[in-house]
Parts: sequence; C-alpha cells; structure tokens
Amino acid sequence: MSNVEVRRVGQHDFVATNDRGVSVRVGRKGAEGAFTPVELLLAAAAGCAAVTAETLVTRRVDGDLVARADDVRSADGHSLTSVPVALDYDISQLDAEQRAALETAVLRAIDQLCTVTRTLKATPPTPLTLPT
Repeated sequence: MSNVEVRRVGQHDFVATNDRGVSVRVGRKGAEGAFTPVELLLAAAAGCAAVTAETLVTRRVDGDLVARADDVRSADGHSLTSVPVALDYDISQLDAEQRAALETAVLRAIDQLCTVTRTLKATPPTPLTLPT
C-alpha cells in the first residue's frame, strides 16, 4: 500500500512526498515548478495506463510509448466529467492482425490491472478527516 503526505511549505505551495521519500511540488494553477492537484490526477491516470501497457507494447513495437490524460471539466469548472486517456506508439510495423491482437491485449490489461483508471470508473468514497 502507498501513502502520500502533502505538507504546506509556503503560501499556496505544497510538497507531496511518498513512503520512498520522492517528492513533487503541488500548487495552484499557474504556480511555477508545481503540478496542480488535477494535473497529478491526470498524471496518475496516464501513468498507470502507460506502466500497465509498457511490456505488452515494447515486446511488439519499437520507439516511444507516450500516454496522455485530458482535463474535461463540468460547466462550473469544479469537477471533472471525464478523464480520457490516450496511448501513442508506432504500430506501422504491425500487420492488421498484429494490431488487433495488441489492441485487445492492451485494453484488457488496462481494464483489469490499472488501479487508477479502475478507481476513477468506480468513483470510490473519499472520506475526509479533520482535527478534533
């Protein structure tokens, strides 16, 4: 299980640190050198898909594997209505049958194993604890 702590280090400036001591800056939109919380969510979705698909893709094709997640907001701008994730890699060297097999394998793996996208689809509760 992973745990992340987010600590305030200045006005609108935070540092998120995981159990292994790796940190990333978190701030408001436009903060220099920082991810916004939504960008971290998008990075988690794209990163999970990429990590899950990596072995399947790199066994069959050469070159880069890039994942992208987009911020699709509600009309009021305070919630995401969708988190579309796209993978990009060069399939030009594969024939139609190989492309179909790779697509099936990648979709199945992400659907079954990608914790982040599976969680986003399930919309789990997010309890908040405040000091007493």
